[in-house]
Amino acid sequence: MRVGILCVLSALAVTAIPAAAQEARRPMTVDDAMDMVQVGSPLMSPDGSWVLYSQRTLNWDDNEYETEYWRVPADGGEAFRYIGEDGGSSFQFSPDGAYLTFRRPVGGGSSGGGSGGSESGAAAGGNSRLQQIFLMRTVGGEAVQLTKHETSVAQYRWAKDGSAIFFAAPDKKPEDVEEEEKKGADAIFVDEGPNGQTASNWSNLWVFDMATKEERQITHEELIIGSWDISADGRRLALAARSQNRRNDSYLNEIHVADVGTGQLTKLSDNRAPESGLVWAPDGSSILFTAADDQEWMNRNTKLWLLDPSSGNHRLLSAAFEGTPRNPTWSTDSKTIYFSGQQGTNTNLFAVEVASGHVSQLTDREGTLQVASYSADRSTYVYSFTDYRTPSDLWVGGGSESVRLTKANPQVEEWQLADMSVIDWKSDGDFTIEGLFHLPAGYEEGDRVPLVLNIHGGPAGSFTNSWRPSYHFYAGLGYASLSPNVRGSSGYTDHLREGNTFAQGDGIGFGDYSDLMNGVDQLIESGVVDPDRMGVKGWSYGGILGGWTITQTERFKAASIGAGVYDWTSEYGPGFNNDVRLWHIGGTPWDNAEAWRNQSALTHVANISTATLLIHGMNDRTDTEQQSMMFFTAIKDIGRAPVRYMKFPREPHGFREPRHQRTRDIEELRWMQKYVLDIEWTPWERPEEDDEKKDAKITDGESDSP
Repeated sequence: MRVGILCVLSALAVTAIPAAAQEARRPMTVDDAMDMVQVGSPLMSPDGSWVLYSQRTLNWDDNEYETEYWRVPADGGEAFRYIGEDGGSSFQFSPDGAYLTFRRPVGGGSSGGGSGGSESGAAAGGNSRLQQIFLMRTVGGEAVQLTKHETSVAQYRWAKDGSAIFFAAPDKKPEDVEEEEKKGADAIFVDEGPNGQTASNWSNLWVFDMATKEERQITHEELIIGSWDISADGRRLALAARSQNRRNDSYLNEIHVADVGTGQLTKLSDNRAPESGLVWAPDGSSILFTAADDQEWMNRNTKLWLLDPSSGNHRLLSAAFEGTPRNPTWSTDSKTIYFSGQQGTNTNLFAVEVASGHVSQLTDREGTLQVASYSADRSTYVYSFTDYRTPSDLWVGGGSESVRLTKANPQVEEWQLADMSVIDWKSDGDFTIEGLFHLPAGYEEGDRVPLVLNIHGGPAGSFTNSWRPSYHFYAGLGYASLSPNVRGSSGYTDHLREGNTFAQGDGIGFGDYSDLMNGVDQLIESGVVDPDRMGVKGWSYGGILGGWTITQTERFKAASIGAGVYDWTSEYGPGFNNDVRLWHIGGTPWDNAEAWRNQSALTHVANISTATLLIHGMNDRTDTEQQSMMFFTAIKDIGRAPVRYMKFPREPHGFREPRHQRTRDIEELRWMQKYVLDIEWTPWERPEEDDEKKDAKITDGESDSP
C-alpha cells in the first residue's frame, strides 16, 4: 500500500494486525530474530516434482550458523533432511534429473592462491582445502567425488546433454612460488599480474568428461573470469572477463566467446561498461547479459541486453521495464525471458518478449516475490515470498494456485509486530521519495512517538516490503521507524537512481540528505512523531550519509553509524570508492580537492552535538576501519557530544559471527534508549551473554562530554 504521508494513519488502519490479536502477543527481541530459521537457495528438480532447499539455524555455543539441506515434494507434504553432515554448496541437477552435483571442500594441497576469479566465486577456498565437485543419485545414496582438480573448482555448469561438466578454476601457482611462500616470501605486488589488493590468480575454463572422468583445459589466458555460460550444443562458451584485477576497474569486463574445441577467444564487446549475468539462449541465437549501459559504467538500474554471438551486435531488451530486473531465465523456445523485477518496494515476476520487448507482469503481490528456480519446461517454479510481517518462506507457483512448501518460523505469531505503510513525500529538486513507515502496535491517533530514521546501504540499495526484524524490536520499545528510498536508490526510475550524482546535482550528502529531512519533517507535521525524540542509524552508505546528517543538523539525539567513510581523500585507494570518483563527487582528490574535502563528514565534524555510536569490522576492505577511528577521535577531541566506538575483530563489511551481531544490535539499542528516551536500559538476557563481549574491543569507552 502506498499513500501520502497525511493519510498514514488511515492506511495503517487497513494494514494493521487487529488490536486484540496484537495485545495477546509479546514484543519481539534481538534474540528472537537471531534464533529464527532461515530457508533459502531453493532448487527445483527438472521434472518439477520436488525442491531442494537450505535451512540455516543458529548454533550459539559454537558461535556460528549451521546449514542443512532438505527435500520437499513440490505439491507440499513433509520435508526431510536430504544431505548429510558434510553439506555442500552450488547444487545443480543433471539435465535428466537423475543426479545432483555440488561443491564440497576436500583434503589438502595447493589452493591456487587467494581470490583469483573472485567475481564468480573462483576463490580457492582456503590454504589447504579445495572445493571439488561431488555427485549423488537423486534417489539417495552416498556422494562420490568427481573432480580432483589441482585448485578449487569455482562456478560450474552441466552440458545440456549431460555428457560433461564445465567449470572455472584459478590457475595453479608455479611450484617455486609456492615453496617461497611457504617460507614466508608472500609479499603481494599490488596491481601486478593477477594481484589486486590481495593475492590472487588468473582463472580459466575447463571441461570434465562424464564418460572418461578426465578433465581438459579449454582456455589458456591471463584473465579474471566473471560470469559465463555454455551454449546448448556444447561448442561455445560465453564469458565476461578482464585482464586486470583492480577492484575499482570492473568496467573493464568484456564479453568473449570461446571455442570449446580449440580454446580460441573472440572478443564481442569493447566499452567501459561492466557486463555480467551471461545466459545463452536455448536455440543458440543470442546471449543475454546485464549492464546498466552498453557504453559506460553508468549509475543506472541494471538492464537486460541481447547479444548476437556471430556479429557482436546487441540491443536493449528491457527498455519497457522501469525498475531493477533480477535472475533472468530463458523460456525453452527462446522467445521469452522471465525475471523477478523490483519496482518500488515490491518485487514480482515479469516476462519480456524477445521479439518485441513487450513486458508482462505475471504476479501482483504486495511484498517481495523472488523466483529462484524453474522446472526444465518452465511450467512451474519455486519462489520465496516475504513482506513486512512475514518472514521469507518457500512456495511453488505456475499452477492455478501457489503451494506453500515451508513455514519455518511459526513462532512469529507469538510476537507483537509493528504496523507498516508505504508513504511518499515531495523533496527538493522535484523528486518524489517513497519510504516505509512503521508504527508501534497499538498506536493511538494523536500520540507523538519517538522516531528512528533508517538509512540504507549502497548507495544503490533500497528498502523493500520484506521482513526486517529491527523494525519490530524497535517498535516493541515504542519507536516508529522511517526508512526512505532516497535519490540514488534502485528499483525506481533511472532519474531517481542518478539523483545523487554530480551530473544531476551536488552528489551524495546534499539531495539525499534533503530527502531524509523532508520525510522526517512531514511526519512531524502530521502529528505522529515527537521532534524532540529522534535517532538516526545506518550501515555502509547508511553510515556515510548518517555521519553527514549529524554534521548538518542537531535535531537527532542519538546516532548509530557503522562501516562508513567520513574522509573521502584518505579512503582513496584503500576502499571501494570508484563510484565516488565516477559519479558522486567527481575527479580525484588532487584535481577536485575542495569537493572531496567539502563532501567529507570529517570536514564538518565540529558541528556534531549528537550522541554518536560508531561500529566497524576490523577486516572491512570496502570501507576501511581507520575511517571510524578517525571520526571517533575527532568527535572525542572536540568534546561536544558523547561518542563510543566498537570495533570487531575478524569481521568484514557485513558481520558474520553471531555473538558479534548480537553485541552490535544490543549496544545500538542501549545507545538509542539512553540518548533518545533518557533510559538506562537493561537488555534482554541470553545464556552466556557476558561472554559475547570478550571478542569486541570497545575503544576508550564512552566520552563523558556533554
